[in-house]
Amino acid sequence: MAVERSDAPSRALTTTRFSDLRPSLSDPVLETLTLGGFRFCTPVQAATIPLLCGHKDVAVDAATGSGKTLAFVVPFVEILRRCPSPPKSNQVMGMIISPTRELSSQIYNVAEPFFSTMPNMRSMLLVGGVDIKSDIKKIEDEGVNVLVGTPGKLHDIMERLDVLDFRNFEILILDEADRLLDMGFQKQITSVISRLPKLRRTGLFSATQTEAVEELSRAGLRNPVRVEVRTETKAVGDVGNSQDLASSRTPLGLHIEYMVCEAPNKSSQLVDFLLKNTSMKIIVYFMTCACVDYWGIILPQLNMLKGSSIISLHGKMKQSAREKALASFTALSSGILLCTDVAARGLDIPGVDWIVQYDPPQDPNVFIHRVGRTARIGRQGSAIVFLLPKEDAYVEFLRLRRVPLKERQCLDNAEDIVPQIRAAAKEDRDVMEKGLKAFVSYIRAYKEHQCSYIFRWKELEIGKLAMGYGLLQIPSMPER
Repeated sequence: MAVERSDAPSRALTTTRFSDLRPSLSDPVLETLTLGGFRFCTPVQAATIPLLCGHKDVAVDAATGSGKTLAFVVPFVEILRRCPSPPKSNQVMGMIISPTRELSSQIYNVAEPFFSTMPNMRSMLLVGGVDIKSDIKKIEDEGVNVLVGTPGKLHDIMERLDVLDFRNFEILILDEADRLLDMGFQKQITSVISRLPKLRRTGLFSATQTEAVEELSRAGLRNPVRVEVRTETKAVGDVGNSQDLASSRTPLGLHIEYMVCEAPNKSSQLVDFLLKNTSMKIIVYFMTCACVDYWGIILPQLNMLKGSSIISLHGKMKQSAREKALASFTALSSGILLCTDVAARGLDIPGVDWIVQYDPPQDPNVFIHRVGRTARIGRQGSAIVFLLPKEDAYVEFLRLRRVPLKERQCLDNAEDIVPQIRAAAKEDRDVMEKGLKAFVSYIRAYKEHQCSYIFRWKELEIGKLAMGYGLLQIPSMPER
């Protein structure tokens, strides 16, 4: 496999204009880029677009927030625009697969203006949460040539619809390939690929390269060119010379901190942080849906946070509720989004100032994708992760993975919010039950940490944790 590395790691944009790329982009695509405010390429775009347009398969390894979506949407459309004759209504010419419905929807929204330059091709978004019968009827009635969606839905459609013709298929894009495999979609992806002709272009995009991604690359790509785009950042910690530069897996404008605090104080430290950043747009990550539900009703009831815009988002919410929550937070100039990892990958929410990881993720690879919601395309952004004292080895673990962090001290004068939480639980049984459910879900999720030598669930201090949750009693659990 040939390897191409970007020579412009320290800049969000290169000096290469889209109009300078060779093979040349078509006028309608260049006009669409200009209308969208895109004149200069990011490093991943400058490296990838000419390769795909030049009939090469690519395996792209790029930091999150690097402009990957346009890096595949532009060549995807260019390749389809070259088709010598308009496709028939049931001929599928291209497909973009991504792991979540939110990310697929975002990709589709970005791609739509480019798809509109191909009036003879009909595109369709296929994701969960929509009745498959209505999707099938729409395809049968109107036809489809370009599919964008999640692997489960795409696989189901291909299983049920014999009418779709893939013989002239041109290009397949697999976005967030590592996450596609982490979420257990390998079987569906393998099945989808098996139905496509081997003589096609394929692009595989991922922020982390794992053995499973390498295996998928070998199975689905033909003599691919590996594109690696790295950012640079000042080294932190014990390095004496502040001018030293280290290769980093995080965007250049991102500043990451960690705070070590005892479990009973963790919720108070979170609220103190939110209070000091009321003018900011903040995403707070929790480990489980039940935790999001609990803190989503607790935080707005606290005296000091009344009037703050606090929105919850997690994978167990109905699709319509998820879309509404995402749209509401996107429209805010300042506010707080409480969420699980459903929002960690790929989503481009504008203007996010801070990423708060109240709970570190079970999968350490997800850490990169969480913090990647800020400092996108050269902007500045900050992130902080809360750690218990016995979890402090996580800092060195991340540094070894080229993720530099600086310490923020736990404040002694943060107001204790636990009495307010307990008062709310005494008044409202729903609050009390949600607290118990969140606590149990957290303990059970903690057991599933992939870094189990750092996050040792048997060493959790259950009483102290329960205090931080403001529980009136400790629930009985088999884990104890």
